[in-house]
Amino acid sequence: MACTSGGFLTRFRWLGWFSGFAVVLGASGAYAQSEAAPAPPPPADAPAPPSADDAAAAPVDPSAEAAPAAPPSEAQPSEPTPPQPGPEAAPPSDNRLKLTPSMPEAADRVATPDEEAAPQPKSRIFAEDWWSHARPIFELHGNFRVRAELFNKFALNRHDAQASAIWPQPADNVYTPITSGEPVGPAKCTPDEAGTGGETSPNTLVPCKNNTQAGANLRFRLAPELLISDNLRVRSQIDLLDNLVLGSTPDSYSVTPTGYGYAVRSPDGNVAGNASQATTATPPTSGVNSLSDSIAVKRAWAEYSTPVGEVRFGRMPNQWGLGMLYNSGDGYDDDYQSTVDRILFSTEVAPLDLMFAGAWDFPSEGATSANLSNVGGQPYDVAQADDVDELVFMVARKKSTELEQLALTHGELVVNTGLRLSRRTQRLTDDLSGAGNGSIAGPGTCQMGGAALDCAPSTQLTFERRGLSLWIPDVWVQLLYKKFRYELEFAAFHGSVENATNGASDYASAPGGKGYKIRQYGFATELEQKLVEDRLKLGFNFGWASGDPDEEGLAPPRSGSVSQNGDDTFSTFRFNPAYRVDLILNRNVLGRVQGTYYFRPSVSYDFMRNPNGQRLGGQFAAIWTRASEFIQAPGNARDLGIELNGSVMFQSKDGSQNDKSDEMGGFYSMLQYGVLFPMGGLDHLPQENGPETNAAQILRLYLGVLF
Repeated sequence: MACTSGGFLTRFRWLGWFSGFAVVLGASGAYAQSEAAPAPPPPADAPAPPSADDAAAAPVDPSAEAAPAAPPSEAQPSEPTPPQPGPEAAPPSDNRLKLTPSMPEAADRVATPDEEAAPQPKSRIFAEDWWSHARPIFELHGNFRVRAELFNKFALNRHDAQASAIWPQPADNVYTPITSGEPVGPAKCTPDEAGTGGETSPNTLVPCKNNTQAGANLRFRLAPELLISDNLRVRSQIDLLDNLVLGSTPDSYSVTPTGYGYAVRSPDGNVAGNASQATTATPPTSGVNSLSDSIAVKRAWAEYSTPVGEVRFGRMPNQWGLGMLYNSGDGYDDDYQSTVDRILFSTEVAPLDLMFAGAWDFPSEGATSANLSNVGGQPYDVAQADDVDELVFMVARKKSTELEQLALTHGELVVNTGLRLSRRTQRLTDDLSGAGNGSIAGPGTCQMGGAALDCAPSTQLTFERRGLSLWIPDVWVQLLYKKFRYELEFAAFHGSVENATNGASDYASAPGGKGYKIRQYGFATELEQKLVEDRLKLGFNFGWASGDPDEEGLAPPRSGSVSQNGDDTFSTFRFNPAYRVDLILNRNVLGRVQGTYYFRPSVSYDFMRNPNGQRLGGQFAAIWTRASEFIQAPGNARDLGIELNGSVMFQSKDGSQNDKSDEMGGFYSMLQYGVLFPMGGLDHLPQENGPETNAAQILRLYLGVLF
């Protein structure tokens, strides 16, 4: 999809609406005139017409309308008979005017007794029939998946402290951080378990050794759609057991509030005191045995189409271009997604294939009036100066799918392109209200940062100046020629911020005393050539995210944001984590493409493809990743690593999406393997005297149902 929420917006051919409306009005006038015109008298020798009673009593033969009343005799010459006036001279049923509620003059017209008695064409629809039989349609789409994953040596044998590691060591692995010199981890394994051999007496316990992290997770995603009419619909997205780690909620585990935190609940007479005697898995409940609930409503929005455009309002997906920056994350294997609270209007100039859209987004409103002592009612935003305000303008040129396929069939070049421009501002911030410089807030004060929960705005909100002014342009270009595709997306963050931290204002301490500049740039390209009846696909992807020459680390620490040292510019660009290029380094270790660039050649081939949708295929890709600024790499070198990825997939397309060749459906399974060979950029620095890095491996099994 190319642009806007959930793909390209519905095409609004408003010119066709107005022309069609004019045709309908003209046809209704002509129809009324033909009804009012008196019929010419019949010839003197013509038989008398049947009475109304005879017409009502006679059976209606559907084939009689198509057959002539009587075949010409052999003695009579076959001469063309002029059309006779009356119902027999009406145009074919497909071209007859349909009386609908959209035509007031037709709805108000009262049929004559003769018209009521006469048999009506089946294509004629009266207002009362239309509205009495109209019903909303409820559609249900989504997917169910179970994924098993094995991570081996993702820490790359780097002995960093857990808080600053690019990937933390397994919690049950004993190692010695190079910064402290003290071993970390449990020393409660036997020599055989640790792989050291020797005596296995219970009194002989040694440090545990483990370089593997493995497990499985599941998710059931529903995307209900209520189609009220052709112009009005309500859509939503609901996740059940969202990425629930299998085995993470046994009945033996739950927590209870204590002091200013949580403690493991003591067992009672009905539940065993440890997981070894667990008898069932319990539903995840936030704050009790999980950080999330069993059901999470992710999105809900409405769409209303008018003759001049479409209105969308609610919490909806946010997708643009390749998804490098704004990615709806609706793929079968996605974990992250871009969701936005938005009011949007879009329209289209159909002859030019142009779409224009404007949106009012609500990225963050700060604290609200909701509190634990007054549950219910309508909360409201208690302050305006702390809002993150954003206005979005989009313009795109994209052919419809039908015209695009026709042009490609004729060997024509298809060019689709678009521009998304947003303006984001924020004056004040209350991100640390009640936190007290990192210490635990006392009773009666705000317990949460950001849009604080259960705060008294008049006395407990602490504001700092943010002074954010930001422009975010995003350009997308797509070239299609026969079986070749090229796409490019370029985005930037350009602006300034006076206070870059969440503590005391650093406006005065910034270089020059004028705050900080934001200059971040990134782009992604994709090339694909289809061959051998589209079974073979050759691809090459390249992407780049700007880095910061005075910043240590490619990724922000897992417990906070990036600090700024040296100059007055933030330069590290970050891709959306839903835009994936590999299995290990950028997807897991770094979390996303950020401050790096990569080269990714790939090849895929379908070994089996049946007309009923069954498909067996495989893919291989090689990814070479480098740091945009060498100083940001842990080893102060540009080359980070070379990764090899391979996968085998099988699809048995069952269900309602069999007729959609471009969409996945039915049962889908995939087995993936990847290996990362780290290079100098991921090594220890020479002065750290750390061990050599090791290759990392991943093995993934995906089992899913898409409908």
